[in-house]
Amino acid sequence: MRYFIHLAYNGAEYHGWQNQPNAITVQEAVERALSLILKKEKISITGAGRTDSGVHARSMYAHFNIDEAVDTQWLTERLNAYLPKDIVIFSVYEVEPDMHARFSAKSRTYRYYVTTQKDPFEGIYRMKVSPDTNFAAMNRAAEHLFRFIDFTSFSKLHTDVKTNNCRVTEAHWDQTSETHWTFTITADRFLRNMVRAIVGTLLEVGAGKITEEQFAEIIEKKDRRYAGSSAPAKALFLENVKY
Repeated sequence: MRYFIHLAYNGAEYHGWQNQPNAITVQEAVERALSLILKKEKISITGAGRTDSGVHARSMYAHFNIDEAVDTQWLTERLNAYLPKDIVIFSVYEVEPDMHARFSAKSRTYRYYVTTQKDPFEGIYRMKVSPDTNFAAMNRAAEHLFRFIDFTSFSKLHTDVKTNNCRVTEAHWDQTSETHWTFTITADRFLRNMVRAIVGTLLEVGAGKITEEQFAEIIEKKDRRYAGSSAPAKALFLENVKY
């Protein structure tokens, strides 16, 4: 039987989602909890994606298989009691055997949060940028993302993916308060480090270091060396996964 887990986590203390040797990850924490509670030697879970070290998720999904039926409400409560406070399980529910947390997902949405003023509270999860940042120019540059499907220029090097093609369907900056802005991006899939690299390069547009046209040229080059530095992980959130 296959079950989906709907969860959220603060990624500050984790080396990303995916299991790694000699590093604590969200996947490892949830798998350990599941195996202990269900009294199994090892229960493996598959996530909807692989968030990088320090990246957060407001809405993440994973699936696992088990031979017998599970009381999902009981399991949800037990997981929340066992897991640390920076991981929360919203629900566990049975799905069809062919439902896959990663491959059945139609789209994923990330948001990146910035502030133009030092913030002692939300600044923990926002990147500080200059008050002179040109968000209008960054929005115009972001429209170029819809024209391309190969985003090698924004991908971490030497990954194990077979293709760097992604289809971006949403990309825009919105002002949410006098000093707070949010970048929202939706695509069918994302490459490792892709969103942070896009944000870092857009911020170069906003700072006047490169033009909107040069942003498009960077995508065309299909070379990570030409893009900007990756924006800090602390301000990036996986907001939603749609199936």
